[in-house]
Formats: sequence, C-alpha cells, structure tokens
Amino acid sequence: MTEREDLTDDSWDVVVVGAGPSGSSAARVAAERGARVLLLDRAEFPRYKTCGGGLIGTSLDYIPASVRATIEQQVKSVTFTLSGRSPSSHRSGSPFLALVQRERFDQALVEAAVAAGVTFADGVAVRGIEADDTHAVTLSTDVGDIRSSVLIGADGVGGRIGRYVGVTPGGVDLALEREIVRPADGRDWDDRVFLDWGSEPGSYAWMFPKTETLTVGVIQAKGAPDATRAYLDRYVGELDLTAAEVTRASGHLAHWRTADSPLRRGPVIVVGDAAALLDPFTREGISFALRSGTWAGVAAASAVRGNATALDAYAARVRTELQPEIAAGARVLRLFERRPGLIHGLIGYTVIGAHLFIRVCRGQLTLAELMRHRVTRAALAVLRRR
Repeated sequence: MTEREDLTDDSWDVVVVGAGPSGSSAARVAAERGARVLLLDRAEFPRYKTCGGGLIGTSLDYIPASVRATIEQQVKSVTFTLSGRSPSSHRSGSPFLALVQRERFDQALVEAAVAAGVTFADGVAVRGIEADDTHAVTLSTDVGDIRSSVLIGADGVGGRIGRYVGVTPGGVDLALEREIVRPADGRDWDDRVFLDWGSEPGSYAWMFPKTETLTVGVIQAKGAPDATRAYLDRYVGELDLTAAEVTRASGHLAHWRTADSPLRRGPVIVVGDAAALLDPFTREGISFALRSGTWAGVAAASAVRGNATALDAYAARVRTELQPEIAAGARVLRLFERRPGLIHGLIGYTVIGAHLFIRVCRGQLTLAELMRHRVTRAALAVLRRR
C-alpha cells in the first residue's frame, strides 16, 4: 500500500488519473520507457465497471500476456434478433470475440502496470488542475498537491481532466446492464453472444456469457431513461431470464467525440473515455482505450526525455488512426437509426454480411474500411433510392 504522504513528496514524471484500460496502459508503457509514473483512481480497487466486457481482436493485440488470463469465454457463435424477432445465427470456425469481467480485467491491467514500476494509489480524488508557465502540472487532491511534468487524463466520461482539456461529445448514450447468475436449467450459454437491434433509433441489446454470470444490457440515446429500462426488462424476458438471480444492476453514460474536439492542453493529454474515444455504432470503447493509452504512454515518456513534439504527435495519431473509425461508426449509426431492418438483413441473413461482422470483431477490418466495402456501398445506394 502506497503511503499517502509519499505521493506529494516531490514531482513525478507522469501522473495518470484513472486506472481503467486506457490509464493503466498509459502508466505501464510510460514506466517501461523509464518514466517515474504515478497512477491514481478515486475508486477502491478492484472495482466493478458497467461494461459488456467484449474484447475484439484489436484489444487483444494491446494487452500484456498476463492479462489474457482474465478471459472467461472465447466466442464462436452469435445470434441476432430484430426487436426480439427474426432470429438468425452464425458460427465461425475460430473465436472472434473474447469476454472478460471488467473488475478482474482492470485489476490485472493495474497489476501489470505496478509490475512495470508504476506507483498505484486508489481512493484518491482529484479536486483541481493547474499548469504553470514551465508546463509543470499540479493536481489538487484529497491527499494534498501532486506535481508532474505530464498529466494523462483517463478519468472517464465527464471527468475533470476531459473538461479541463475541453473535450466535447458528438453524442451521448445511456447504457443499463444486469449481471445475472447463470440459471441451472440445462441451457448451454457458453460460446455464444446474443445481439438485438432495438425498436428505438440506434438502440441495441446484448447478452455476453461469463463463467458465473450472464451480462445483459441495452444502450440507446440519452434522454429516455424509462424507455431504456423498459427495453432492458423486455430483453431479459425475451431471453427467459426474468426469474434468474441478479447480482448487480448498473448504468453508465457513453459518448463519442466531435472531430475537432481537443486531445491536449499544454502538458495535459486525454485518453480513452476521457477523450470520448468510442465507436458510435457498436459503442465499443475498450480497443480505443487500449490503443490511445498505449500511444499516450509512449508520448509522455518521450516528452519527459525532452521531445517537445511528442504530445502533439500523440494527438495527431489519434486523429489520423482513430478519428476515421469514429466517423465511420457515426455513418453506420445514422444508417442503423433509419433502417435497422436493413442492418439486420445484411448482417443476419447474408453470408458476406456475417463474414464482415466477424472480421470487424476479430480486428481484421475497421469500420472505416468496411464503409468502403462493396456490400456497404450497395446498402447505402439502396437507402438513397428510398
């Protein structure tokens, strides 16, 4: 356990606020490159995180080998429905999605960071941020002032550091989720995920099986919480899980960034949810968190060594590599909002559509690349004619 007074004794090279996937990755990578790193989180770890816990292939490429031990399922099958109807199932010869419990996954990422030399302190709340003329950063916290050369904000949606940098969302969703004890009714829940395209524009639901529980959730645009709760109740009923034991019920907001939203303010940069890095269509954010966190760790360590352009290079890489994926996701979301049946038909009832979905899950194809595919172009052409 880190002594609280040790945190404020002198300056750190890098301080990371937020110990989710983006923050832990940034801290670990910066430490591996020789920086003296402090990782903070206001929660006590291990802590629960509302999340389906799906890892696409891209995410697997960015996690340490030690963290792979937290994977509870390797999925080869998927069943799609449209507002609870018209089921369509597909099976792949090899896994296309890995499933984790975020409490265990995030804890393993923190432990990997500590093993790399990071100092970790949980239960620490940030109260304020100041950057002086020398570009040093001072964090006001409930344990005193903490100073660093570079600050990485990974404190989530609506976090203090994202607000300091000026991150602006392009859209905000509400997700609701339940952890349900796997019923002992003879049904085999392993190796299959369920996805339902909802009746409200842009909404969908999921069931992701874990070792002991089934994670069931829904997501749709913020602003109609009663309708979102009703959708979750309805979907749980459609899965015949209404009578099953619920171990946890929770919710969270998800948002994605505008193209011109900043990623840096002086020596302060943002990653993951704090930077509003999220696919607007699938609402998948873990791969964005791991990539941006890794790149930020490299940039922060380089900046500490005197590279004056390193933080700008981080921001440029996010805009070059991640922003096109977000823009593509926004285009697919608009199509999905207008024609959910078309999306269901393409993915659920065509071999090529299901193949493309699986390739995206495996990390073999990005949404930006998918939007250039002939099938997607044909779907857009159909929509324009109607």
